[in-house]
Amino acid sequence: MEGKHVSVKDFANYFQFEQLTGDEESLNRVIELTDTNRPGLELAGYFNYSQAKRLVILGDKEIAYIDTMSEETQKRSFDFLTGEETPAIVITRGHECPQILRECAIKKNFPVFRCGEKTNHTIVNIISWLDEKLARSVSVHGELLMIYGVGVLICGESGMGKSEIALELIRRGHQLIADDRVDCSRIHNRIVGRPPQLLEGMLELRGVGVINISRMYGVGAVGRKSNVDFQITLEHFDPQANYDRVGIEEKKSVNILDVEIPKITIPVREGRSMGVIIESAVTNYLLAKNGLDSAKEFEQRVLEFIEKNKEEVDGTVSN
Repeated sequence: MEGKHVSVKDFANYFQFEQLTGDEESLNRVIELTDTNRPGLELAGYFNYSQAKRLVILGDKEIAYIDTMSEETQKRSFDFLTGEETPAIVITRGHECPQILRECAIKKNFPVFRCGEKTNHTIVNIISWLDEKLARSVSVHGELLMIYGVGVLICGESGMGKSEIALELIRRGHQLIADDRVDCSRIHNRIVGRPPQLLEGMLELRGVGVINISRMYGVGAVGRKSNVDFQITLEHFDPQANYDRVGIEEKKSVNILDVEIPKITIPVREGRSMGVIIESAVTNYLLAKNGLDSAKEFEQRVLEFIEKNKEEVDGTVSN
């Protein structure tokens, strides 16, 4: 099957809803879509354009309407709603399962669940969980740290010392999310980064080996995931390169899963305290995000200085 999916068994294990019908085999059905379906038109007998692959939710309105339906109409609607492509049905608010739905589900070995929560809360929780499970993802080589509340992705060629810089930042009180490989997923319009399960809380240092950050620096030094808000790319210092020294040049970004992430490039050379430089870059990013752009402020000072000098020159010439 193409595309990402999650099994109904995983769904059932996570939410722990009461299972009313279906055996273990019925939980092998898959969920491919994050959206849910409250089947108003389907209960009315209109099946065209229905998205059969969505989880079906029956709340107060649906149960109340089902009570007004004839037995024959219920059989036709429930036969459609328990089709091969539909993953499962969830009944909210603790309502009893309609008898005809129960009979149809038992006959087809179709999973029907029940929960006591409100319908809108149930839908939000289900969609949020499915958003993470079915999100588009890609692996990125680099370090992901939480610095001053900003998810910072530090990238660069192998041998640039990214892990050593990450360790320096951890010692300065920042939080490691992932070392060496960052699994990035797009959830809505943001990128969320996580470590591979095998590498969670670990950091590799050449010559030392793999170290457990939480044991060495405390559980607060490690996070399980964070947004990717800002990327810092490290490169070897090139004396011939024309690096951004003022910051008024056009802002750059990197595209991750069709989301633009602000990006800057920092040259690395001996003697530079990269931890302090990266902290300063993140602080500057936060200031700019809050409308306090240091580069623009400097540019404005330069323009005012030029204008002032021009006025003085004009005044001298006129005298």
